[in-house]
Amino acid sequence: MDSIFVFEQLLNGLGYGLMLFLLAAGLTLVFGIMDTMNLAHGSLYMAGAYIAARVHEASGSFAAAVLVAVAATVLVAFVLEVLIVKKLYARDHLAQVIATFGVILIADDAVKAIWGPSPLMASMPAALAGPVQLLPELPYPAYRLVLLAVGLLVAIGLYVLVNHTRVGMLVRAGASNRRMAEFMGVRVGRVFSFVFALGAALAALAGALMGPISAVQIGMGEAILIPALVVIVIGGIGSVRGAFIAALLVGLVDTAGRAFLPPLLRALLPPALAADLGPALAGIAMYLLMAAVLILKPAGLFPARA
Repeated sequence: MDSIFVFEQLLNGLGYGLMLFLLAAGLTLVFGIMDTMNLAHGSLYMAGAYIAARVHEASGSFAAAVLVAVAATVLVAFVLEVLIVKKLYARDHLAQVIATFGVILIADDAVKAIWGPSPLMASMPAALAGPVQLLPELPYPAYRLVLLAVGLLVAIGLYVLVNHTRVGMLVRAGASNRRMAEFMGVRVGRVFSFVFALGAALAALAGALMGPISAVQIGMGEAILIPALVVIVIGGIGSVRGAFIAALLVGLVDTAGRAFLPPLLRALLPPALAADLGPALAGIAMYLLMAAVLILKPAGLFPARA
């Protein structure tokens, strides 16, 4: 295990963490600020991945595919909010969980009806298919570097939007005290609709970008939803800054666990035991991280209302 391999895994972990942040940021806005538990957020991620894969295949333009995926998913989210989610804002979390879980089932069946039950092969843009020579002994995939750049740019843009713009001020006002904000003339309903659409756009962007390096298949939204929930719990519910730090931590821990634990255990334990124990420990590494953080800081690293 040399330093080049460690550095490569570090980059992989940061890239996964930033993509996880795109999903978790939308979820933490909707759950932490609007106090609405939307389990269907992962379905919006899946919709973005499927639409981008198909549009890229048809048009040959990956940039156009990403834009179409984001726009179409925001439109789907608008319909979803008007028909279902808006009616859940005043309901308790149990009602929100049950209703949005039903949306997950409908979304999976809808995807199966439109694109079929088989996974899609999302092709990588030809211009980014090759490696970039980062170090003399480290050629690194150009596409993964683009993921790193996009994730960082979105994180900066989201921070500026929430903390240094009038829109962000209205969002925070509506989240802190909805009744008082309405007395002051803030149209909180429109603000919440904007936040929901923004979360959907981020989920679709993550899905479209992750498609070429992961399986585009039914149920991918549910699989990625669990790490996203771990991120917002570690970061502190409602905190975009906390989601960013936690996403990077989870990305690094998960990647490091899968890359380093199996060979490390093989060096210390009998091969059969190491083969069973390595993948199992790697799979629960992020949950161990969450448990350790919650023992030290029960409200998460950066609770929004601390």
